[in-house]
Amino acid sequence: MASGKLSNEGFEKIILQNCGHHRTEVRRGPAFGVDVSVIDLPGGLAMAMTSDPLSLIPSLGLQESAWLSVHLMANDMGTTGFAPMYAQMVLNLPASLSEADLVTYWSFVHQYCSEIGVAITGGHTGRIEGQNSTIAGGGTMLLTAPAESILLSCNASEGDVIVVTKSCAISSSAILAMSFPQTVINKLGRATYADACSLFYQTSSLPEALLAINTDGRASAVTAMHDVTEGGVLGAVYEMAVASGKGVQIDDDLIPISHVAAKVCALFGLDPRFSIGAGSMVMAVKSTLAPAFIEKMRSRHIEAAIIGKLTAKESGHTLITNGEATELPYYPNDAYWGAFYNAQKNEWK
Repeated sequence: MASGKLSNEGFEKIILQNCGHHRTEVRRGPAFGVDVSVIDLPGGLAMAMTSDPLSLIPSLGLQESAWLSVHLMANDMGTTGFAPMYAQMVLNLPASLSEADLVTYWSFVHQYCSEIGVAITGGHTGRIEGQNSTIAGGGTMLLTAPAESILLSCNASEGDVIVVTKSCAISSSAILAMSFPQTVINKLGRATYADACSLFYQTSSLPEALLAINTDGRASAVTAMHDVTEGGVLGAVYEMAVASGKGVQIDDDLIPISHVAAKVCALFGLDPRFSIGAGSMVMAVKSTLAPAFIEKMRSRHIEAAIIGKLTAKESGHTLITNGEATELPYYPNDAYWGAFYNAQKNEWK
């Protein structure tokens, strides 16, 4: 099987058909293109939760791995419009990891959780012989909020415009540059390498996500959000449209791609529009309120752009390039993984 997430077909056939006991308080269970699950609680509250792998990437570094471990989960949580509150962590560590390195890694996990208000409430820690993956276990983050205020990526409405924050392939560009520094410096120059590395700590999309909920605890402009992970910006757009039962029309010329991301992705043979892009958020925004919402983000130094709109389901999923409309492609397996492992195989440094 290919690396990366299970395909939509496999997810529906294997996972969705077997989800344990049916409980009526589960407001939103697992679904294609949906970042969180939501469970109703007494008193008008609900609990939202998400799970993700924990990163431990030696070529990237212990501090950087800890950042990804915390913030990739927090990005999912942010799609609710609320900040995560609790975390459970399961560490399946390589037997070769020293105690000193574990202390360093966990100290940064603690630090990054503390900074965003997350209490680590439990989990499991152990070492496993033969474990040499860049994934060192998994985590779950949770929050509680008023049930009717929690946003879901399946609630986008026809006529909403699609807003993308920052630019494409933020995390892909940063991690590839940091993992293969000498190659990137030799091929693209030291300035491009430095610019790519500087993208790394932009891989949190929590700040812009929290702008979706007003001070009264309700969303006004935003109807749905989906964070950009595997499949890139266009993959996230497609998933949000499918989850919401809507069509979509995207203008390729409006998709934000930074100069540095374009150069790094080209070096590794990637299309930045479809490459892992943690740090960017796809938002469905009411069209009449979109200009003011974008200005609100820019006032917080967060760039945002309208790249298309949600349409009727019957209109399909369309990408307009140079005035020509084609079917918006969707790739269940992100090419980033192949690019990363090919670079290792080719002994890029």
